[in-house]
Amino acid sequence: MVTVRQKPDFSLERAAWAAGDVPVAGVDEVGRGPWAGPVVACAVVLDPDRVPEGLDDSKKLSAARREALFEAICATAEVSLAFAPPARIDGHNIRQATLWALARACAGLPRAPRLLLVDGNDLPPVPCAARTIIGGDAIVASIAAASIVAKVTRDRLMASLGLAHPGYGFERHMGYGTPEHQTALAELGVCRHHRKTFAPVRARLGV
Repeated sequence: MVTVRQKPDFSLERAAWAAGDVPVAGVDEVGRGPWAGPVVACAVVLDPDRVPEGLDDSKKLSAARREALFEAICATAEVSLAFAPPARIDGHNIRQATLWALARACAGLPRAPRLLLVDGNDLPPVPCAARTIIGGDAIVASIAAASIVAKVTRDRLMASLGLAHPGYGFERHMGYGTPEHQTALAELGVCRHHRKTFAPVRARLGV
């Protein structure tokens, strides 16, 4: 038997619109695990009449497909981004910094959502109704769109940091704890974009 994986669809959003919860937004983040760079959060309100085809969890898409969908989403939807920099992550912990960024992304939308669909099981502090959905980026179109925009935005940012800080390889590993990054950290030390409370970076600082 061949199992066909379900792709994200717009059914939850359509039900919310039918119930009067207009607009409904999806929100997701990228970058909780890396040793360097920000957490990037994105909130998206899709146009029911112009939902881009091929939306999916950003991790399941090729870089080229993510880029194409990024352009399509930004051209047809309401989009808001927020960034939790390393200083906030170090000052508040990764969970609190992530929830702050998710709430900021929601607050930055052109229209305040009546309902927020959140990937995962942790609700950000928002003034509207919200629903958590584990694995939402693989189920809900708006969350998938948010994951794509957040991923492309963060990858572009890390590529620019790679140019500004040659030798770290940020443009390749995006700040994650790869062997290349570990070697660079040992040889070059900690830069201002590293998360100093994360164990490998803290160890390099001798704290």
